[in-house]
Amino acid sequence: MTEPLLEVKNLRKMFGAVEATKNLSFSVQKNTIHALIGPNGAGKTTAVNQLTGDIFPDSGSILYNGRDITKLKVHQRAKLGIARSFQITHIFENLTVAENLALAISTHSGHNFRFWKKALDSTPVKKGLAEALQRVDLTDRAELLASHLSHGEKRQLEVGMTLTRRPGILILDEPMAGMGPGGTVELAKLIKSLKSETTIILVEHDMDVVFSLADQITVLVYGENIASGTPDEIKNNSLVRSVYLGD
Repeated sequence: MTEPLLEVKNLRKMFGAVEATKNLSFSVQKNTIHALIGPNGAGKTTAVNQLTGDIFPDSGSILYNGRDITKLKVHQRAKLGIARSFQITHIFENLTVAENLALAISTHSGHNFRFWKKALDSTPVKKGLAEALQRVDLTDRAELLASHLSHGEKRQLEVGMTLTRRPGILILDEPMAGMGPGGTVELAKLIKSLKSETTIILVEHDMDVVFSLADQITVLVYGENIASGTPDEIKNNSLVRSVYLGD
């Protein structure tokens, strides 16, 4: 097996007397979908916040592409290629779909935004906008205000904006939250299609989605990795079934 893109080693984080992550270790291979699952309070959010640099571990290390990033700040990790999509959608509701994507493209191409209209007409935006729209299947929604999109389409737009960074790792935090069945299916298709261009860490409670998309799964309970493996291995793990999945 090749060297992992991301390697988490013995992360420990205390909040008072609560051990939110307990010697947490797992590794993520390039161009795979790696799911983090577990019951509420399992430490998934704390683990992700340590990956992104929103909080630092008390001990342990995080390696990205072989580089120790444990003490790097959020913006430093973002420059290296670690991006995150949050549970609550972060888009500009009063801008069109195209303008949202144009803003993201301009940000990552170093535009200073002194003249917004010129930014929209800039070469990097013109070059990347059509591709960005097509990637998340929103071409026919380009001129629509983002506030008029369905919940699922807003998720697609947010993912599209994040992808303009060309991240090496995309962390998706509960992307299916609040989705109806149709939106879940469409977003799942999008996530699966992205595996060819980036590595995905998926934090998700919908087990149908997890088992249909993930190449590897890590199960957290009380901040500890109780099992890592393929979907079939996790489904058939007696400990995981007893503490989380059930029969």
